[in-house]
Amino acid sequence: MLTAARFVPLVREQLPELPSENIVGEPIRRDTAAAVALGTLLLERMHGSGTTVVLTADHRIEPIVEFQRTLGSACRAARANPASLYTFGITPAYPATAYGYLERGETLSKETPRHFRLETFVEKPSLERARRYVESGRFLWNSGMFVWSQDAIFAEFERLLPAHLRRLRPAADAFGTAAFPARLAEAFEAIDSISIDYGVMEHARDVRCVEATFEWSDVGGWLALEPYLHCDGAGNAARGHIHARRARDNIVFSEDEDEDVALLGVEGLIVVRAGRRTLVCRREDAEAIKRLVGDLPERLR
Repeated sequence: MLTAARFVPLVREQLPELPSENIVGEPIRRDTAAAVALGTLLLERMHGSGTTVVLTADHRIEPIVEFQRTLGSACRAARANPASLYTFGITPAYPATAYGYLERGETLSKETPRHFRLETFVEKPSLERARRYVESGRFLWNSGMFVWSQDAIFAEFERLLPAHLRRLRPAADAFGTAAFPARLAEAFEAIDSISIDYGVMEHARDVRCVEATFEWSDVGGWLALEPYLHCDGAGNAARGHIHARRARDNIVFSEDEDEDVALLGVEGLIVVRAGRRTLVCRREDAEAIKRLVGDLPERLR
């Protein structure tokens, strides 16, 4: 399991069933391509070649039995087609711009869960394009979870991001030795920060999709969190105490659940209160929050 170095003690505490040496801390942030490359290299070192499943730890998935069934179907397909990269597609709930979109092509399996060859893989489109994708009915969200053979993903890294493998392989070779932390830090310092989606999946030669039969949310933004908050009759979703008059379709989140927030004559806002920090933005600007955070002083991040 890979996580930020500062979270390693917490992960070991929360997942005591995992061997402590199997929890690896990334020394600096280099996005998901680095994590995938390093994790695959470490798996190859420990277990040899085979099929790899890439899962993120912050998704809400249910029912688990359906997820297991879909995952098993993808693994069997990846073993049968070892040159293909598989992702899980989610039926879009709204035109999100924070997710990648998968355009379904040829149907490869009509049995549930259905498999498709992908026509296009588009990462984080504009709002206008996202709306067109959702309205067309041909597109699914990319869940950010993948299944593939190690040979297949290594081949795409060699073609598209060769420096990742060149820099990270010496660190992986030192895994389990005293030299590992220093080599890992050196490798991460030298590679570019890019996601597996932008760096590999958008340009990979053979990407296939398994249509999810489970409910999924990455709860990675305020719009994704909305379904899990208490909602009043005017569409105001909130954590904390809200007092609304002529206000509708707002999202209010208070770190302190006993905090009171009053809304008067406003519509379509996101209001977040956390200690001495407050965020207010329009719902349609939610996807731009990451850019705003990037411009803030370090103490506010």
